[in-house]
Amino acid sequence: MLTLEGTVEEIIYQNESNGYTVAILETEDDVVTIVGYIPIINIGETLRVQGEWTYHANYGQQFNVETYSTVVPATLNGIEKYLSSGLIPGIGPKTAKKIVEKFGRDSLDILQYNPDKLKEVDGIGPKKANKIAEAFQEQRELRDVMIFLQQYGISPSYGIRIYKKYGNETIAKIKENPYRLSEDVFGIGFKMADKIARNMGVDLRSPYRINAGIKFTLMESSSEGHTYIPREELINKATSILEVEKELVEEGLTSLALKQEIHIENMDDEVSVYYMPFYYAETNVTKKIIELSQGEVKELDIDVDQEIQNLEEENSIKFANNQKEAIKEAVKNGVLVITGGPGTGKTTTINSIIKLFEENDLTVSLAAPTGRAAKRMTEATGKEAKTIHRLLEYTYVDEEMGMAFAKDEGTPIEENVVIIDEVSMVDILLMNNLLKAILPGTRLILVGDVDQLPSVGPGNVLRDIIDSKVVKVVKLNEIFRQAQESMIVVNAHRVNKGEKPHLNVKDKDFFFMRRNNGKDIVNTIVELCNERLPNFYGYDPVKDIQVLAPMKKGDTGINSLNQQLQSVLNPKNPMKEEKETNQFTFRVGDKVMQIKNNYRAEWVIRENGKVVEEGEGVFNGDFGYVKDIDNEESEMIVVFDDNKEVTYNFSQLDELKLAYATTIHKSQGSEFPVVVMPINWGPPMLLTRNLLYTAITRAKELVVLVGMEKYLYMMIRNNRIIKRYSGLNKRLFKFFDVRKREM
Repeated sequence: MLTLEGTVEEIIYQNESNGYTVAILETEDDVVTIVGYIPIINIGETLRVQGEWTYHANYGQQFNVETYSTVVPATLNGIEKYLSSGLIPGIGPKTAKKIVEKFGRDSLDILQYNPDKLKEVDGIGPKKANKIAEAFQEQRELRDVMIFLQQYGISPSYGIRIYKKYGNETIAKIKENPYRLSEDVFGIGFKMADKIARNMGVDLRSPYRINAGIKFTLMESSSEGHTYIPREELINKATSILEVEKELVEEGLTSLALKQEIHIENMDDEVSVYYMPFYYAETNVTKKIIELSQGEVKELDIDVDQEIQNLEEENSIKFANNQKEAIKEAVKNGVLVITGGPGTGKTTTINSIIKLFEENDLTVSLAAPTGRAAKRMTEATGKEAKTIHRLLEYTYVDEEMGMAFAKDEGTPIEENVVIIDEVSMVDILLMNNLLKAILPGTRLILVGDVDQLPSVGPGNVLRDIIDSKVVKVVKLNEIFRQAQESMIVVNAHRVNKGEKPHLNVKDKDFFFMRRNNGKDIVNTIVELCNERLPNFYGYDPVKDIQVLAPMKKGDTGINSLNQQLQSVLNPKNPMKEEKETNQFTFRVGDKVMQIKNNYRAEWVIRENGKVVEEGEGVFNGDFGYVKDIDNEESEMIVVFDDNKEVTYNFSQLDELKLAYATTIHKSQGSEFPVVVMPINWGPPMLLTRNLLYTAITRAKELVVLVGMEKYLYMMIRNNRIIKRYSGLNKRLFKFFDVRKREM
């Protein structure tokens, strides 16, 4: 095997997903083309490569790299190129030049061993010096990790995720237990962890491997919304994944149950298997719901009928019978569920309940699952509503505990009444943490539309609570006259009942544009967003119009739509900075969405250029706009809907995606002036009635559907609700039945 050493002068091609690279290497004797899997290299770096010469029919002689290592650049020019390559956030070409001019050949030693001296460079203060030093150290550690992982076929993009999780302990932790990757690192499933383990020599029938495969199977089922999985189904799935005998999986189940990592129980003549966190959550939610609903609440010395009459007179309204019932039951019960579709008066009812309680000296706390849902609740009630995480004071504790809820049994929520909106979005784990912080005697009011899509996370909380008949449920079903004027409201209810919507009623707010193929659908949507709706109605094409689609992939999926919409709504412009990633090109002015909860992200709110408020936390589903991209500092600033500015390091950009178009699932809890939706072919499991219903109910002023009527009617007919394995309904009913017999 031959060895070459030289400086990387140009990177012609690099596949970020697998690290395959074509680059120009300048050696002492020649300039050569090198090819091979060389992740994390930058222009200006000195490489020592080993491999063989090959000849390509089109590109001539190339050096095929089999292994490589980095060498500290030896020349001033090499050091400057290395530092200015974008490898280290905070150092761009200008800063690199200043550092080399100041420290010469000692520049890299200064960064590694004496970073305080960087403050001697013009434009580098203490904060920036620390940031550069940390980034430099991280890059050195990351490179070691990448070289370790490449021998097991792990791509650079996954390598970065692994490093983010374990830091400088990455190699030690993987050697100790490669299967932990499937539990700890987002996007790395059992199969990838298994590939590493097998390459490291772990036996196919190892109990270690069997147990990891079983837990992976349970976690996979939770991603489909299940809190448990029937034992036989679990065994069959795990056996298929592991490619081993059933007996080994059965032994693994027994072993995990004895270690209390899973729970096995008989439920309605079916043996069910739970991953332990979901079992604890489900049983605790059951206990707390029963406790709160059966416990005594402070009686109000009022005539409720008279109070209702007073509320009607004060607000010049007339309540429907179900609204009156909801107000009465809120006074009487420890737990109340209020459900109903659009236009049925949920907001008016909640506002009236809040006013009644506050006039009788009860304190009220309002919350919703997402930031946008909380913002809507604030706008509708005139009172501050928090995200459930913020209500429970979710915060970073320390390295060992990580993030945790400050509010729990020991430090409960102090308000007398807790009202939660958009409960259909709340999964079993979040409901468990919420209920832990609610004391007996507190009134809990759960508000939501049970016909919308269920939570993304495991469980079917709202539907299970309603179906159990353990707590009082009031369904608002009368559409008010004002709401009847809106075809959005009328058609949402028609769709929910399986009826065809009224399309293109003159001077109304619900339209269908017939197009016969994916290309025409996309072109029409782009034209609507860019020209028709802004020109005819005056809508802002980026802020007011939201494209919602059932799917991510395909001609009319959000990936394609985002590219098309970005190209016309925020086209490439030499005056606009941009940053290319392996998925998107982000550009100043782009509409983006946060796609994972980041509770430690720091934000500020500015007024007249001054910071007036600061805090932490940006959440999955939050929409924002790219304010600035600084390629010198490797940072991007995003301003979210509530004027919170968050600064992202380029390494954090996998937390964001373009959001001119988003999936209907991701739109839950949000509301937009205009919703535009493609209606095209898709898998039956996605083209469902409640998906269409959810999309329609996201619009405040206008809905435009674009596509083929046959698929619209197919969605309406397809009332398929994918079964979720959830035991909450059964537990509530069983627990309540036992309690009744004991009384």
